[in-house]
Amino acid sequence: MKIDDLFNILHNAIESENNGKKISLQDMANNLGISMRTYQDWKLGRAKPQAAGVVIKMLGKLDDDEIIRAVRKINRLGD
Repeated sequence: MKIDDLFNILHNAIESENNGKKISLQDMANNLGISMRTYQDWKLGRAKPQAAGVVIKMLGKLDDDEIIRAVRKINRLGD
């Protein structure tokens, strides 16, 4: 899987969770604490953060319940 595909899938999934309301690149970048240019480059495949692909591969080795637990733990770390 290409990294830009990953970011596009996740971006679309977050929009879907938001009742289909479009989320701008700037708003998504702000929510992630990164620059809009960085997020745009990731989403368009111009830059490829190596860790993103590894994280997805690691999550892919877990069952659904473990993925949810891991993601919730990760989200709590950001609080």
